Amino acid sequence: MIFDKLIAILQRVKPNVDISTVTMDSRLITDLGIDSLSMMLLAISVEDEFNIEFGDDTNFNTVQELCDFIEKAQK
Repeated sequence: MIFDKLIAILQRVKPNVDISTVTMDSRLITDLGIDSLSMMLLAISVEDEFNIEFGDDTNFNTVQELCDFIEKAQK
């Protein structure tokens, strides 16, 4: 469920990413080409969609890490 919502957000934030290739192991920067602006848009969209907040020191490398953070933040 979280992964599916995250894929939809990625499609809006980075429309040129081939969503069919995104896996839990996909690296946000290296594999998906998320730059600093896209990362900010992704963070804002995720916060709005899941009703969570990221701290200033929050850092993610993979889709899995982001999904895990969202899951923990919702509990």
